[in-house]
Amino acid sequence: MTRTADVAIVGGGVNGCSIAYRLAKAGKKVVLCEKGDFAAGATGSCDQMVILQSKNPGIHLKLALDSAELFQTLAQELDYDIEYFRHGGMITIENEMEMDVMTDFVAKQKKIGLEVDIISREEASKRQRGLGEHLLGCTYSAQDGHVNPFKLNMGFAQAAKKAGAELLIDAEVTDFKMAGGKVVGIKTAKGDVDAETVVLAAGAWSPLLGQKLGMKLPIKPRRGQIIVSQPCAPYIVGDILSAQYIVAKYHPETLLNAKSRGIQLGVGLAISQTARGGILIGATREFVDYDVSNTREGIREILKNAARLMPGLKNLNIIRVMGGVRPYTPDGLPLVGCVKGMDGLFMAAGHEGDGIALSAVTGKIVAGLICEGKAYTDVSALDPNRFELFAK
Repeated sequence: MTRTADVAIVGGGVNGCSIAYRLAKAGKKVVLCEKGDFAAGATGSCDQMVILQSKNPGIHLKLALDSAELFQTLAQELDYDIEYFRHGGMITIENEMEMDVMTDFVAKQKKIGLEVDIISREEASKRQRGLGEHLLGCTYSAQDGHVNPFKLNMGFAQAAKKAGAELLIDAEVTDFKMAGGKVVGIKTAKGDVDAETVVLAAGAWSPLLGQKLGMKLPIKPRRGQIIVSQPCAPYIVGDILSAQYIVAKYHPETLLNAKSRGIQLGVGLAISQTARGGILIGATREFVDYDVSNTREGIREILKNAARLMPGLKNLNIIRVMGGVRPYTPDGLPLVGCVKGMDGLFMAAGHEGDGIALSAVTGKIVAGLICEGKAYTDVSALDPNRFELFAK
């Protein structure tokens, strides 16, 4: 069976479904193909943060602010409870090096428009009990929030379907259809899809599919391990990260000679509490190809780090762990836009740990590019062609 569409989307994670929803709402005939099920990849193995403080000042933070604004009314728009809450967030600061990095980081973020300040440990403890006595302080922003990733993915999927999109699960894309050097569709386990435009939104798996088109995408899978506690009474107020995470992400050169195994594994506190009471504690940042298994070493280092920064967590009962791969890019920005030299192909992948936070705005951007030839704002910094995608 061969289906026809204006746009075929490869990938049914949160960004693929967000794009499907926006395009279908704009009147496009959309067919989305997912190799497994919704939220089966990174979307279903991540934390729940829509945190703005972790975003690099510039286009990264601007888009996160825009996405957070869309989240404010997204549940009503999708007619689906996505469990979005805006309770604020903090980043813990342990030493003078982290304080220097965060002071500069915060000053630049404030110029972009984020409401964020550095507060004392005493003030932070009034907002969140159980913090380590050794902390020098924390950053705080009331604009941070979190969302249920599973419900967000299903909310976008259900709304896309209501708008007319056809969503296929267990429909792994096996190849692309070409005609005259142009991508004109996809081949899947459930038949072909002929389409004017194909959007590759398969997250960390996008490079494997790109190889079929002779592309070498600069996206690498990066494993994150996360711990889940049993449901408990309200304890975590908002969302909490560590400055160690910021330093590791944006200033990796400062960690080159680190002796701590936790630092080598990219461990940085990322903690929040779900609507049902479970506490999520993460995470590692490891390059281990597509291995999503959990390791004793990784879990041990996460728990050690969490207990040091928040001793109040020591009595939690852990019920499970999970691992997933995030799509890392060398400059920390996703690849969003058309691919030069491969007419008919759009990219929307490489969000690393920001796929949830940027999902709302990613759909809006891609729909604008496809339907109107331009996005609502300048997204040239996300242009996939900033990298050499084809071997010369």
